[in-house]
Amino acid sequence: MSVPNNYTVKQVMSIECREWFLKKHYAKRLPTTSYAFGLYKTVNNLLVGVCSYGKPMSPTLVNGAFNGLYTENFLELNRLVVDEGLGKNVLSFFVSQTLKKLQTPSVVVSYADSSQHHHGYIYQATNWIYTGLSAKFKDHAVKGLEHMHHSSIEDSVGRYDKEKNINKHQLLKEKYGDKLYMKERARKHRYFYLLGSKTERKKMKENLNYKSFPYPKGENTRYDASYLPSTQGVLF
Repeated sequence: MSVPNNYTVKQVMSIECREWFLKKHYAKRLPTTSYAFGLYKTVNNLLVGVCSYGKPMSPTLVNGAFNGLYTENFLELNRLVVDEGLGKNVLSFFVSQTLKKLQTPSVVVSYADSSQHHHGYIYQATNWIYTGLSAKFKDHAVKGLEHMHHSSIEDSVGRYDKEKNINKHQLLKEKYGDKLYMKERARKHRYFYLLGSKTERKKMKENLNYKSFPYPKGENTRYDASYLPSTQGVLF
């Protein structure tokens, strides 16, 4: 049987993806979620994968990538995790089906983490636009807590996203002292997908402020996704 006959994609509640993101995805963090989708085996309604979209973390990207356009219709595919051994073309089917369920016109960005030896082959298989590596950047890190994501470290002194007068570095210095240091952030492969009519997609591409490049190639390293979430049944 073909992949569309064996699998179904349905929109789900973000809370149903919680265990998948915290324990099965390599990031082990919950993303900001506007839309979440589940991949199910048709024969038994068994959940075998989840995918989520949310507002991009970088306001600079949202405001600048398309000359200030589409800022209210800008999403990031921020989590994608499936069970191992699903077979050829299942992941690309899953992603393509989730994209079809998003509102149009919309712009979608996603990243492949070079520190995990990922190149974004799933985005290449579904015809995204590759725009090179993300900019070089340094994040806060703490000696002995290298396993923590930089956002978790920064949030440990409070959330001050909208308070420009708050000196977060000073607060972190007071909390962690000499253990605090700056660490080079791993650069990520950046991809865009344009949703809309042929005319809308053409306009989006004309306004894209990044050059497109040939797809990157290399040997991928798979992370351990063998954890089996308790949420495996059909979600309604």
